[in-house]
Amino acid sequence: MKLLRVGPAGAERPAVLGPDGTAYDLSGRTRDIDGAFLAGLDRAATAALAAEAASGALPRIDLDGLRIGAPVARPGKVVGIGLNYRDHAAEAGAAIPAEPVVFLKPSNTVVGPNDTVLIPRGAEKTDYEAELAVVIGRTARYLESDAEAAAVVAGYTTANDVTERAFQHERGGQWDKGKSAETFTPLGPWLVTADEVGDPQRLPLRLWVNGALRQDGSTADMIFPVLETVRYLSRFMVLEPGDVVVTGTPAGVTLGHPGASFLRPGDIVELEVGDLGRQRQLLGSA
Repeated sequence: MKLLRVGPAGAERPAVLGPDGTAYDLSGRTRDIDGAFLAGLDRAATAALAAEAASGALPRIDLDGLRIGAPVARPGKVVGIGLNYRDHAAEAGAAIPAEPVVFLKPSNTVVGPNDTVLIPRGAEKTDYEAELAVVIGRTARYLESDAEAAAVVAGYTTANDVTERAFQHERGGQWDKGKSAETFTPLGPWLVTADEVGDPQRLPLRLWVNGALRQDGSTADMIFPVLETVRYLSRFMVLEPGDVVVTGTPAGVTLGHPGASFLRPGDIVELEVGDLGRQRQLLGSA
């Protein structure tokens, strides 16, 4: 099942996509696609919503010209995983990490998949990172197995973990500085429930800048797979419904393209992860 949020920023309506791509309004079923909704989205609830969408029992939404917001409202936290692909670690000149590299992004970095990404003031090396994002649907504490980790995953979506490299590497080596600017986590367009995605380690990731392919990888190449990552994180923090984990990026960031320019106002970034939907962002100035 594909869940989405549509409408002006701050006033999005929850919706579900039917099998034919028609959007149906979920406002009569939930206030929003947030942690409280996801916590109750078990197999039975998912099946019931999918059946309602398939039958046309819900009010339709005409998506033509309508903004698509991030598919999760107000995530409590966004947890990032760095250097999680061998080829990306190599292009960054970094050793393969022995354990996941963890950083946090403020929840107010999250915007819709096609919203403008703002290059922060003083930035010099703004970069892109196509990533698979995991959306948490159950509270996770001290998970012991991949099966337990799978049980807390509500679904998956596409993310662009935008990063200002100068802030990240040249201002004290604190990754959060380079990851935390407003608009730096475009999410969506859809949250695809875990049952529909199947194996999250078989998804292609691609990203283009101004029409030129920059990244072309696969989640099969992760150093720390999705479920291992979720299990690992639960040892150090409580993951809660609505939290988002962005799981790392493959090779092809600007650092891996000698001579390529970092992102500038007016550039267009497009990306996709498997069948989780496509993003398109115009770069602007803060």
